[in-house]
Order: sequence, then structure tokens, then C-alpha cells
Amino acid sequence: MSFMEDWLDKPLRQVLPVMQQRIMEQTTYFGVTALKNPLDFWVYQELICQLRPDVILEIGNRCGGGTLALAHLCDALGKGKIIGLDITHELLADAARQHPRITWIEGDACASYERVIELIDENDQVLIIEDSAHTYENTLNVLRTYSPLVKPGGYFIVEDGICHHGLDLGPQPGPYEATETFIAENPGFEIDRDKENFLITWNPKGFLRRVK
Repeated sequence: MSFMEDWLDKPLRQVLPVMQQRIMEQTTYFGVTALKNPLDFWVYQELICQLRPDVILEIGNRCGGGTLALAHLCDALGKGKIIGLDITHELLADAARQHPRITWIEGDACASYERVIELIDENDQVLIIEDSAHTYENTLNVLRTYSPLVKPGGYFIVEDGICHHGLDLGPQPGPYEATETFIAENPGFEIDRDKENFLITWNPKGFLRRVK
């Protein structure tokens, strides 16, 4: 029996930690550590192809593998720039640091808002990916601060709602609860669960679409 066949009859709750270990310890993009679920990232490229955003703001970059992948998608489309925002960029790989489509900003996300909006034009279509501290308070503050940048039809993606909603790790409450609070107070956004259509996602309730 192959390794995969050995896992076919296992409950999903046993499979998810195996996937998490792979993501955290081995997953790379063009040789750069990328702490992303590949199933979710495939949905990201579908959204980017559909929306063709002028700006992608990724909050939380670590080594930059995911940011580099976003930049390469923009290269393929021939459109778009990336803003990579994190409290520190000391771990960035050179391949990510040097990509011409990416502008890097160091600092607290909410405190850096004015620096971010200097790079965004009023009519820009902005896609936001939040992948920073994952605490309830931080995630909610980031949502409240940056959500006005998303135009109707656009998306604000909140990563790692899987914390305590599939994986027993991370802050509790965390991103999942923060998105619920945000949606309850912001009727202009809705949770698009159709974007969870691979069934396994690290972003349950995390694909937020602006509807008005």
C-alpha cells in the first residue's frame, strides 16, 4: 500500500496536521519558504486572473515565498504591483527582496496605513491578504483599518481561520472569530464560502467579498 492509500480512510482531523507540518517545514516557491496552503493559493490565482487587481497588499510575508508567487502571477498578467508589509523583513530571501513589482514596508500593519496608501491611487482595485499575527484583536484591527481600500467586487482574504477550526493551534479566539465580528458590523462585505471549494482550506470564512 502506498503512503497516500494509507491515509485515504483516515478522518480529516488526522490529515490536517500532516498537511500543516508539510506547509510549515517543507513548502517552498522557487526555492523560497512559502507558508501557504497550495489549495488556497490556487484559488488566489483564480481571483487574481478574474479581478486583475492594480495592487495586492500582503500583510505578513515571513521569507517572501508567497509574496514572490503573487509577483510572478502579476508578471504573467502583465499588470499589478505588490506591497509586502510586515513587522520585520529580516528573513526575506533575495529573490523576493529584489523583485521589481514588490515594495516592502516594515512596521506594525495598522500603524503603517499612511505609508501604504501613499502607494495606492484612488481608483486602484486592491486585493488584500492578511497573514500577520492571527490574534483576534490584531486581525479585527487590520480588517477595520484596510477594508475601505477594497472596491465593490473585490476581496479581503483573511488567512488561518483554521486555528481551532480544524487545527488545534494558534490564538483562540483568532482570525475566524475576527471575521465573524467584522462581517456583523460591516454589511458591505459578505463571506464567500464558494471560494472554499477544494473543501480543505486554511481560510474558513476568510474569503471576504465587498458587495457594496
